[in-house]
Amino acid sequence: MSHRDLKFVLITPEREVLSQSVSKVVFTAHDGDVGVMPNRAPLMCELGVGAVTYTVGGASHSYFIEGGFAQVLDGVLTVLTDKAIPADELTRGDAEKADREARDATDPADRSKAHRRAHAIRALL
Repeated sequence: MSHRDLKFVLITPEREVLSQSVSKVVFTAHDGDVGVMPNRAPLMCELGVGAVTYTVGGASHSYFIEGGFAQVLDGVLTVLTDKAIPADELTRGDAEKADREARDATDPADRSKAHRRAHAIRALL
């Protein structure tokens, strides 16, 4: 890995989804989007509901993520998340399901999270 690359590791409870040298990663944190490039200072943050998008050779690839944590240390970005679904596997049905969950939720926090989920999925379609 050169000093112009960043190692990106994406992990769910079930498996290591991705481990690749990339040029840039942008992910949804609990308080907004965070961009990480090579030589980034150490960072630890909580993830939100949204996307993680990484760039390799000028091409961008995205996953839907839902919560977790991100750490940048020694040229490695590690993202630990409950869900990591490739954007090209998302469907309108996934967004509609999140809309239904938001409508049916009795708890305001659950309703808000379902709305964020639906919005994030639609943004990736």
